[in-house]
Amino acid sequence: MRFSTLLLVTGLSLAALPSLGAPTSADLPPARPTATVRKHLIYFRDKANSPFSTTQPQAFLSARSIQRRTRQNISVQPRDLPVNPAYVAQLKALPQAQLWYTSRWFNAAVVACDSTTLASIQALPFVRGAVTLNRNQAGFRKRDPQPVVLPQEQRASPADYGTAYDQANMIGAVAMHNASFRGEGMQIAVFDAGFPGVDKIPAFESMRQENRLASTFNFVDKVSDVYRRNDHGTNCLSTMGANQAGFFIGTAPKATYHLCITEDIYSEHPVEEMNWLIAAEYADSAGVDVISSSLGYNTFDQPSIDYTYADLNGRTAISTRAAATAARVGMLVVNSAGNEGGSSWRYITAPADADSILTVGAVDASLRLAGFSSVGPTADGRIKPNVVAQGVQSAILTASGAASRGNGTSFSCPIMAGMAAGFWQANRSLTAQQVISFLQGSGSLAATPDNQFGYGLPNFVKAYNLANPGSPLSAAKAAEEQELAVFPNPSRGTELFVQLTPEFQNSPLSIRVVDARGAVVAVQQLPATTAAQVQLQPGPLAKGVYTCTISSNKAQRSVRFVKM
Repeated sequence: MRFSTLLLVTGLSLAALPSLGAPTSADLPPARPTATVRKHLIYFRDKANSPFSTTQPQAFLSARSIQRRTRQNISVQPRDLPVNPAYVAQLKALPQAQLWYTSRWFNAAVVACDSTTLASIQALPFVRGAVTLNRNQAGFRKRDPQPVVLPQEQRASPADYGTAYDQANMIGAVAMHNASFRGEGMQIAVFDAGFPGVDKIPAFESMRQENRLASTFNFVDKVSDVYRRNDHGTNCLSTMGANQAGFFIGTAPKATYHLCITEDIYSEHPVEEMNWLIAAEYADSAGVDVISSSLGYNTFDQPSIDYTYADLNGRTAISTRAAATAARVGMLVVNSAGNEGGSSWRYITAPADADSILTVGAVDASLRLAGFSSVGPTADGRIKPNVVAQGVQSAILTASGAASRGNGTSFSCPIMAGMAAGFWQANRSLTAQQVISFLQGSGSLAATPDNQFGYGLPNFVKAYNLANPGSPLSAAKAAEEQELAVFPNPSRGTELFVQLTPEFQNSPLSIRVVDARGAVVAVQQLPATTAAQVQLQPGPLAKGVYTCTISSNKAQRSVRFVKM
């Protein structure tokens, strides 16, 4: 990957999912293996004599999963059937073979064992072949570089969004929220490296209190606890699911979430792609609508074999094949393009090369392509990324709940995924592929897509109107009544922004800040801009009440704010 207790499930138990299997001590690797134990993907020859049937999907899929297929006219197929339980039983009966997971879509199992046991497994008549997923010896850990995070400190006004306003507004998510689409009823699975703080951060309190945290599972350690490991997942989740008015609001603040750890940052091997696959099958079984994955794979720790650009053809990498299948069962897969744009690799990483998914690149606040944003095309010539969103200085929350900023397609992906979920909520009869089509059609480069920006920056109102030509949504009605505002207000950190009204756009600005005594504490001159917000730079401010006066050649207005 490159950063670009009990299972908490509503109406669905872990034991009810044959493709996952409830963890037991017998399934887990021994504490002190006597030989080198590695994980292997064991492919089965068939699903013959299975007790499961495509005519009775309720035995292995939730009602919500079946409804998602029915709504999109997608039939349950043999690939959806769990693996044959008889094959699983024979694997588990082998001494020193530890079963981790089974895969419906690949008709396979992940087994940890030594080379002697692997030879016995490969000799079984129902086994077609095996692929080694990790090659590090037990105990070896290699830490990947941490994502870049730069620390800094619902509808009443744009200030309610805090620093997250601009990234939501540029893709029409604010208008979407004002039109009463905030992700209600939509389910989003987030695949990442950890979610520390999500069980405590105030910005996620409504998610917890309203039972919109539907499930958690750590596929790396095979436990339900996800509030550990790396906070990259917390950062990404915040851009969608945070919901604290006056501080930070994400693009899908009322959606229901499933949190899945698939990524082990301490090493890099195809086993993490296999975790991605198993998590996607779980998401399918649970009835998830959208998968948001800020993960990518192209190089691995030795001696695992790296992918080549030729492998990015939509049908080679494990995670790519998994993402494509997830799309084919009716889920909307949103994946980051990758952060290789400034490296010798340059191109997108797996599973961003999958067809039928929404691959997201990164731009800055001025809509310029981020230098790190991976580019296309895929090896077989398809346009990638599909769209872009803000990934430079993106507003995020840390594991402590503090507002920060970070860089990466890791953040443009969930920002976009949240808007896509709201768009699908507003147009529930659409298929996942139609959602992608309308979002692309609303893009700023829809007529001339390329392999840097894809179809460009999407917009909710434009996409909605494309999907509903007979009853368009007025951008004026969707946009809330604009007010000049300084935010965050009250301010506890060092960053301050001014939300501009149209009368202050396209004109040079003069900004003056005075304290409660009337003393001028800051003067700032800004060139003409079309931006919806600009950053104030008053320098350090003492606690108190301040008045910010903004002047253009068209108007002059003042607004008060409090520094805490």
